[in-house]
Amino acid sequence: MINSAPIGLFDSGIGGTSIWREIHTLLPSEDTIYLADSKNAPYGQKSKDEIIALSKKNTEFLLNQNAKLIVVACNTATTNAISELRARYDVPFIGIEPAIKPAAKSSETHTIGILATKGTLSSELFSQSVLNYPTTKIIEQVGFGLVQLIEEGKMNSTEMTNLLHNYLKPMVEANIDYLVLGCSHYPYLIPQIKKIIPKHIKIIDSGEAVARQTKNILSEMNLLNTQKKSSQIFYTNYNPMVLKSILKDKYQVIEKDF
Repeated sequence: MINSAPIGLFDSGIGGTSIWREIHTLLPSEDTIYLADSKNAPYGQKSKDEIIALSKKNTEFLLNQNAKLIVVACNTATTNAISELRARYDVPFIGIEPAIKPAAKSSETHTIGILATKGTLSSELFSQSVLNYPTTKIIEQVGFGLVQLIEEGKMNSTEMTNLLHNYLKPMVEANIDYLVLGCSHYPYLIPQIKKIIPKHIKIIDSGEAVARQTKNILSEMNLLNTQKKSSQIFYTNYNPMVLKSILKDKYQVIEKDF
C-alpha cells in the first residue's frame, strides 16, 4: 500500500458526504473516492443479509480503485456489516455509529434522543451499546422517510418539516437535552431541526470523531499522504444531480452502474 492511494468511502446515497466533509477538512492532502449507492437507498429498510451483500459490493468497488482505507460512512452498514467486512478484506475499516457515549455522559436530564434508521436501531451492535448506559433514558425514533426525501432533493419540503415535527416532538416532551443523529444523511437536516427543538438541546453527530479516527489509523500505519494537491472523486449510481447539488458542483461526479 502506498501513501498516495486514496481513502475510500461508501454510503447508501449522498448522506455520507457529511462524513467526507469532516475527513477532507482534517486531511486536505488525502485523495478520496466516494461511492453513493443511491439506487439501493435506504439501507435502513433492508435485511441484514442484503446490507452485508451491498456493503461487500461497495467495498470491492473501492478496493478496485486501490483504496488504502475504507470508511463505512453509513450507520446501518456499520452496525450490520462491518464485522463481516473486517473478517473478509485485508484493509482497515472505519465505521460510524450513533454517538451515544458523549450524549449519555454529558446529559444533565439523563434523557437523550436518538434519531436513526430502522436498520441501525434494530441491530445487535446498537442494542449492545445501549446496555452500557443503564442510568440514561434513551428515546429511540426511526426516521421513516427522511433518507428518501434527502435522496430526492426534498430536504426543505413541507413533507420533511412535518415528519421532523412528528419525530422530534415526543423527544422534546420527554425532556431530552441531547439529540443524537444516527444516520449520516441527517446532519443535512440540522438547520431545520434547530427550528423545531429548544435551543438548550444539543445536537451530536459522528463526523468529527470519524475524521479523527481516520487520521489516527493512517498515522499509525504510516499511510498519511503529504502531497499538497489532492483529488476528490464521487461516484453515484442514481440521479447525479442531487449529489452535485450537495457538493455545489465543486467536484467531479461520475454516474456509474455498480
